[in-house]
Amino acid sequence: MGLVHQYKNNGYNIVLDINSGSVHVVDDMVYDIVGAMDQGMEKSSIIESLSSVYGREQVQDGYGECEELIEGGQLFSRDIYEGAIEAFTERKTVVKALCLHVAHTCNLSCRYCFAEEGGYHGQRAVMPVEVGKQALDFLVANSGSRRNLEVDLFGGEPLMDHQVIREVVAYGRSLEKEKDKRFRFTLTTNGVLLDEEKMEFADREMSNVVLSLDGRPEVHDRMRPFPNGTGSYDLILPKFLGFAKRRGERDYYVRGTFTRYNLDFSKDVLHMADLGFKHISMEPVVAPETEDYALRPEDVPAICDQYDILAREMIRREKEGRGFQFFHFNVDLSGGPCVYKRLSGCGSGTEYLAVTPWGDLYPCHQFVGEERFRMGTVYDGILRQDVQKMFSACNVYTKPACRECFARFYCSGGCAANSYNFHKDMEQVYELGCALERKRIECAIMIKAALACDQTMEETKRS
Repeated sequence: MGLVHQYKNNGYNIVLDINSGSVHVVDDMVYDIVGAMDQGMEKSSIIESLSSVYGREQVQDGYGECEELIEGGQLFSRDIYEGAIEAFTERKTVVKALCLHVAHTCNLSCRYCFAEEGGYHGQRAVMPVEVGKQALDFLVANSGSRRNLEVDLFGGEPLMDHQVIREVVAYGRSLEKEKDKRFRFTLTTNGVLLDEEKMEFADREMSNVVLSLDGRPEVHDRMRPFPNGTGSYDLILPKFLGFAKRRGERDYYVRGTFTRYNLDFSKDVLHMADLGFKHISMEPVVAPETEDYALRPEDVPAICDQYDILAREMIRREKEGRGFQFFHFNVDLSGGPCVYKRLSGCGSGTEYLAVTPWGDLYPCHQFVGEERFRMGTVYDGILRQDVQKMFSACNVYTKPACRECFARFYCSGGCAANSYNFHKDMEQVYELGCALERKRIECAIMIKAALACDQTMEETKRS
């Protein structure tokens, strides 16, 4: 049938109904029954083959339970989305978010920087305030009836011109009442220029702040040095700790990148958790295999082991009352994002655009500098509807690899930029990234299942 995904992790037998998203934690017998059903075996054959292991009456009861789940649409459910995908791709979209490149320059020299130290394959520049304001005008004008709008303040290092940020944010606030909109500003920073004034402003005005930290000092300093080669860890860590304390539990992420140099990256995540950070992300580096730090297909088993180690440790810490959030293990099993997001992803090129310091529009920050993807300007609007249409048409049903993948409604087809950069074709997928995403989803579901099972046991004991 190919409509379920079964796996074992940390002592749990997990069955995921792919189309409905239903998750079942089952015993060995039901796990085997579902597996036999998935292979197309008849009921009588399943009962006959498993009776010698579990007993005929038990297998019959277990099969009956599976039939009830099937009737309830929670097992072997059919795909209700594919027939409607054409309507999604043809519908009129509005721009909901911008990635505002405040600075195409940086004060660090990170080895893995896809933006060439902030230059994005071109000239270094800082966004004039007038361009930033026009970008917000463009967003408002193209947002339709959408009230909540997002603006990511990005770089390079955006704090290299904090005055621009202050004036753009102030302008956005002035538009809110006038245009009946609400701006959600976010900031990504390497922390070098953070001081008390900037922290106070970010805490007040930013809905989310991403703090770039790769983990242990030696790991961070190897990949994120200053141009003169000295490390940045000792300078930025106290600032990040201070900001996180000021922020409390609210809306920040310490975001790292792991490379082939730290395939034991669970230690870096736990290092950051031990420092007191409660919201952590650790991204796999994306780079061509010619780079010595790039991840390779043969690294996948070791990386997957690290995710297992991290998942088990997160469960233990959560039970001890010192848990933390890991971005890639945050899965909403109650329904998740809207259907369109599950089918087509982040909305790059349609709902989400990147703006360069001089006002050019690109599908996202990873396409900046690729002239064929330049879509227009904040002054003239979107001039390349063909590019917009290409991104709008891209979804999990247009990618052959996604059709066979259990994770398609969680990752939504993966990153379009990675597909293009590795294959020059957005209908292909970045295979290494897909393998890691599947593992992360398995771990995330297992964590949810483990904590839910423990809670049920505790409630049973109390009753």
